[in-house]
Amino acid sequence: MTFSAEDFAKALEQHDYQFQKGSVVQGKVFSHGAEGAYIDIGGKSAAFLPIVEASLKRDVDLAEVVPLDSERKFLIIRDQDANGQVLLSIRRLELKRLWKKLAEMQANNETLEVKINGVNKGGVTAFVEGLKGFIPRSHLIAAEDLEGLVGQTVLVTLLEVDPEKKRVILSQRTAVRAAAMSRLERGQLIEGTVANIRPFGAFVEFDGVTGLLHINQVSKNYVSSLPNVLSVGQSIKAVIINIDDIKHRISLSTKVLEKYPGEILQDLPGVMADVENRIKEIGKLLAESDF
Repeated sequence: MTFSAEDFAKALEQHDYQFQKGSVVQGKVFSHGAEGAYIDIGGKSAAFLPIVEASLKRDVDLAEVVPLDSERKFLIIRDQDANGQVLLSIRRLELKRLWKKLAEMQANNETLEVKINGVNKGGVTAFVEGLKGFIPRSHLIAAEDLEGLVGQTVLVTLLEVDPEKKRVILSQRTAVRAAAMSRLERGQLIEGTVANIRPFGAFVEFDGVTGLLHINQVSKNYVSSLPNVLSVGQSIKAVIINIDDIKHRISLSTKVLEKYPGEILQDLPGVMADVENRIKEIGKLLAESDF
């Protein structure tokens, strides 16, 4: 069977190239069916919106999502068939917008609330506006009982947003730390616990975050060995002297609490007991000093 130039011309007439797969079109809903809705997009035949493509949600009420006579944009997901009908999707259009939105939120270090709905290998799962997200055990605040977290709403940040791999990795720890840091300010007195001691300083945990008490900020006198002054698990009060929001670093100082050089080394308990009286002078000292 030969295909003449006239046959080719007729085929072109029957195919409207503005309704190709991947195109976004404006349409008007004119009827509902058991399996989906019929949409007038100006083609030779009504386009069809399958119910599974009507929303990111699983349980869909067509009357609510696409009311009769309503108009909106749709994504064409299948070219015209022999009758000139195309398949439409709202779900995939919303997915494109959602991936873009999440990528922007990740770039801006924004936080959001999600509800934990399941346990997975190494962590828990949660839906992020219709997308399945994963929170690794290492990024949970309380990871001892994963099953017990199901049903809880938690604050998270986005660690990874990958539309190609359909992967959304979340962190509760980072979100809590960011929220805690937003409440801190230079000159603020904190009370925490020494979590780790290194040659260059001590890491102090407080209010869900960790600050560094550098060895040069312990006392106005030279400190030869931190373990001679502090110990892991010890409760300590210190003053915030710097906050780096970009690197999420908090610098602490106890030497600003000394009345004379070396007082911390001679009588740390006494200085800690008198902190409330000494903190009144700290604001002025920080304003005049460059740490």
